[in-house]
Amino acid sequence: MKRSWAYILQCSDGSYYTGSTTNIESRIAKHHAGFYGGYTASRRPLNLVWSQEFNDINDAIKAEWQIKGWTKKKKEALISGDFDLLHELAQSKEIRERRVRIHGRLTSP
Repeated sequence: MKRSWAYILQCSDGSYYTGSTTNIESRIAKHHAGFYGGYTASRRPLNLVWSQEFNDINDAIKAEWQIKGWTKKKKEALISGDFDLLHELAQSKEIRERRVRIHGRLTSP
């Protein structure tokens, strides 16, 4: 198995780009150089704000696609390591709305 990574870059406009790779140093350097064109090329400079190592590229790709489907707030909870908030944000909208009605804000159960 080849080591691989899922990663999140913060772009100069405050948005996030999520990707996966088997060579994180090379991939980040290419993003910084504008090598790929596309999304990150027009939003430089970039900052690597999160990465996780995997033993299998397929697991890194699965993580990438899962994270790509997340809201910005959920990505920021992951980046900051706020796993309580991440768990809360992962719960259904109905449960979150009920907590807001009861507590006046998002709170953990």
